[in-house]
Amino acid sequence: MSIFSRHGSSRDDEPREPVQPEPAAAAEPVTSVPDVDDPPVTAEPPLPADEPSATDEPTTADEPDDTTDPAESDEVPDAADAPVATHEAVTADVRHEDPTPPDVRSEPAAAEPETPRLPHLDDAEVQAAAEGRHAHPHALLGEHTVDGVTVVRVVRPLAGSVRVTGASGEAVVLEHHAHGLWQGVAAAPLGGYQVTADYEGGAPWVADDPYRFSPTVGDLDLYLFGEGRHEQLWTVLGSHVREHEGVRGTSFAVWAPHAQAVRVVGDLNGWWGDRHAMRRLDGNGVWELFVPGVDQGSYKYQILTPDGEWVERADPMARRAEVPPATASVITEAGHDWGDDAWLERRAATDQHAGPMSVYELHVGSWKPGLGFRELADPLVDYVTALGFTHVEFMPLAQHPFGGSWGYQVTGYYAPQSTWGSPDDLRYLIDRLHQAGIGVIVDWVPGHFPKDEWALGRFDGRSVYEHSDPRRGEQPDWGTYVFNFGDSQVRNFLVANALYWFEEFHVDGLRVDAVASMLYLDYSRNDGEWLPNEHGGREATEAISFLQETNATAYRRHPGIVMIAEESTSWPGVSRPTSEGGLGFGLKWNMGWMHDTLDYVEKDPLYRSYHHGEITFSFHYAWSENFMLPISHDEVVYGKGSLFEKMPGDDWQKRANLRAYLAYMWGHPGKQLLFMGSEFGQPTEWSQELGLDWSVLDRPQHQQVFDLVARLNQVYKSESALWAHDFDTDGFEWIDGGAGEQSVVAFLRKSGSGDSLAVLANFSGQPQRMRFGLPEAGTWDEVLNTDATIYGGSGVGNFGAVTAVDSPWAGRPASADVQLPPLGVVWLKLRR
Repeated sequence: MSIFSRHGSSRDDEPREPVQPEPAAAAEPVTSVPDVDDPPVTAEPPLPADEPSATDEPTTADEPDDTTDPAESDEVPDAADAPVATHEAVTADVRHEDPTPPDVRSEPAAAEPETPRLPHLDDAEVQAAAEGRHAHPHALLGEHTVDGVTVVRVVRPLAGSVRVTGASGEAVVLEHHAHGLWQGVAAAPLGGYQVTADYEGGAPWVADDPYRFSPTVGDLDLYLFGEGRHEQLWTVLGSHVREHEGVRGTSFAVWAPHAQAVRVVGDLNGWWGDRHAMRRLDGNGVWELFVPGVDQGSYKYQILTPDGEWVERADPMARRAEVPPATASVITEAGHDWGDDAWLERRAATDQHAGPMSVYELHVGSWKPGLGFRELADPLVDYVTALGFTHVEFMPLAQHPFGGSWGYQVTGYYAPQSTWGSPDDLRYLIDRLHQAGIGVIVDWVPGHFPKDEWALGRFDGRSVYEHSDPRRGEQPDWGTYVFNFGDSQVRNFLVANALYWFEEFHVDGLRVDAVASMLYLDYSRNDGEWLPNEHGGREATEAISFLQETNATAYRRHPGIVMIAEESTSWPGVSRPTSEGGLGFGLKWNMGWMHDTLDYVEKDPLYRSYHHGEITFSFHYAWSENFMLPISHDEVVYGKGSLFEKMPGDDWQKRANLRAYLAYMWGHPGKQLLFMGSEFGQPTEWSQELGLDWSVLDRPQHQQVFDLVARLNQVYKSESALWAHDFDTDGFEWIDGGAGEQSVVAFLRKSGSGDSLAVLANFSGQPQRMRFGLPEAGTWDEVLNTDATIYGGSGVGNFGAVTAVDSPWAGRPASADVQLPPLGVVWLKLRR
C-alpha cells in the first residue's frame, strides 16, 4: 500500500498496478476473472476514464505503460478496440480446456462480483473538503448511497492506510483518491462506523467520523430562527454536549450568514481546524457540526470571509468562556441541582411591582476582591440579610474582557463572567440568595457591544450583529457598535438572551442599561451623523419595537419577574404596557429625582431654602411612570466622590445628612436602589481595584449608618403604606410641601387600608419645633428617628411618640407639635 503525502501524490518508488481499460460498448464496468489455478484476487475499483488513479501517474491510450505485461502489446489498447469479455465466454473457454473428467470435475470457479464504479469527484471540491473550506462537507464526506451502493469517504491527509469498521464488524479498506481524501465501497450500509488510520512510525488512530451524523439542528429550529421567533435559541446554537445517534459528543452551531466556510478549531483538534469543517444548513447561514467523543475543552470558530480571509471568533452563543485575557469559548454542561423551587413558586404568584423592593447594587469583582461566585455566596447572603434588602442587583455578569471593569462592554452575552467562576458557581450563588429570601436582578446591556476583533464585531467579515451603516451602527460615546435591531435574527439573539438569564439562572429581573441611547437615532450625534427613521423622525422605531417584544415576551413566559429601564429622558410610557403603546417595562429608574435631590443635599444647609424646588420637584411627576429611585454606581465614580463625601460639613454633619437623605429616599414613593458602600458611609470613592473600605465598619459612627439602613429596611418591609401604592396618588398626601424657608418636607404615605405613615424631613442645620396637620387624633409613634443616638445622632426627638389632638391644622382634622432634629428625618405612625 502506498503512503501518500498531504497532497495525495504517490511515492515514485512504489510499483504501479495496470490501468484497467474501459470497455467501448458496455454500460457496466468490466471485471476480469483470474485463472482458476490462481487464488482469486479482487480487482481494484475501475476509475472513470477521465480521472487518474490515486496511485498511478496519468496514463493515456497512446502512451506506453511500463507496468503492462510484456506478453501483451506495447501499447494499451484504445477503449474502442478493446475486446469485450463476458462471464459466459470466459467460463466456457475454461471448461473446454479442463482435462478433468466430468464426473469428478469441481463446480466451475465462481466469478468475482462486479466492482461498482465510484462516482466522479471534482478535484476542486475534493481539495476544498480536504482543506476544511467546503460549505457542505457532509455532501462529499461520510457514508452515501450512490447508484445503489454504499460509498464511504474520509479525509486523513498523512495516513499510510485507512479503513472503516461498521457496527457489525465489517471492515472496508479505503483507497486514497487525492488531497488526503480516501474512499471505498461497502457491501451494505455500515451504520455507525469508526475510522482507523495508520501512520508511519505511529500507532493507529481510531476515531468516530463527524461526517456520518445527521444534523443536530432541526427544521423547526431553523424555521423559527429564520422568522426571528426562537425563544430558546441557546438550546440550538452554540456548543452542546449531548448523545446523538447513540454517541456522546458535542454539537456546534453558529450563525454566520456571509461566511464561505466555517470550521471548529480548539482543543478537540489541536487548534488545527481543517478536520472539522461545518456544514451550512440553510439560506440564513446556520452552520452545524457534531463532533463525537468530545465533551470538554476550549474552542473558537474559524470563518472564511467573503474576502477570502480566515478569521477566528469566539462563539456568540457560548455558555462559558475562558478567563480573560484568554478569549476562547469553553464547552460546558449545566450540573447544578437547584433548591429554590419554593421561591420560584412564590415569585410566579406574586407581583414584585406591587410589593416592597429595596435593592442593594453591587459589583461582584470589587465587593470583596478575590471572591468568586461560589465564595461570595455565604458572606453576601449574611450581609444582605443583616441589612434587610429585598433584592440584590448585580452589575453585568455576562462575559467582558476585563473583570475589574463595570462590565458594560459585553463580549459573551450567554456566558457568565469567567473571572468569577463557572456558570454553575453563579447558579449556586443565586440559589443561595433565593433560599435566603433575596431576589436577584442583573444588569443587561442590549444597546451596544465592543469592537474586539475576536467577538461579535464584523463577525463573518461583514456586519452581522451591528448595523452596517455607521450612522446607525456605531455609538460615539463609548466607541462601540450598535445592534441592528431591524434584523430578525439579531433581535432573536437578544430576546432569547433575556429569557436565557431567567430560565437558566433563575434571575428575578433585568435592569436594561442605556435605554435612552437606543430610543433616539440622534443620541450623542451631530447633524449629518445620523439617519432619520422611515417617517423622517429621530425615534428609533426598530429599537422601540425590540424593547416592546423583549418585555412582552419576558413577562409572558415568566410571571413574577421585573424588567427595569435605565432611561434618562422624558420618553413617555416607558413603564406603560405594550398593549397601550408603551415600552412595557415594569419599572424605570428616576434619574431626574437622583440628580435633583443630590444637587440639593450637596448644598450647605444655609442655602437649601433657596433651592427647595429641587427636593420637591419629583412629586410633580412621581406617578407618571413606575419609578425606582437609584443611588447607583454612576454617582460614586470618576471624581464624583462617595455618597458620604458629597454631603457638606464636618464628619458628623456628613453622616447626619447621609442618614436624613436615605430616610427621605425610603419614604418617597417608588422603589429604592443603593450602591454598595453607601450603606455604611464609605468615605472614599469606589475603586474596582481596591474594593470596598470594609475597615471603616470598625468605627462605631460608620457601623451606626449601617444600623440605620437596616432599620429603614425593617420598617419599610413591615409598613405597606411605604410601598402598596408607589405608583398611584392614593398612596400619597402632602402634609407640608411649602416650608421652603425651614427646609422642611412633610408628607403622608398611605396603605389604602387605613394605615398612614408620616414622613417629616428637616434638611436645615437647626432643630425645629413645628405643628403639622394629621389625619387622625391619637398617639403617633416615632417608628424612626435618624438623629437617635443609636445611629450616631444628637438625640433630638419626641421621646418615642407625639400626641395628635382634635385641633384642625392646614385642612386636616387633627394636629400635633413635633420636634424635628437637625439634619434629621422622623417617621410617625398612628398607634391602634
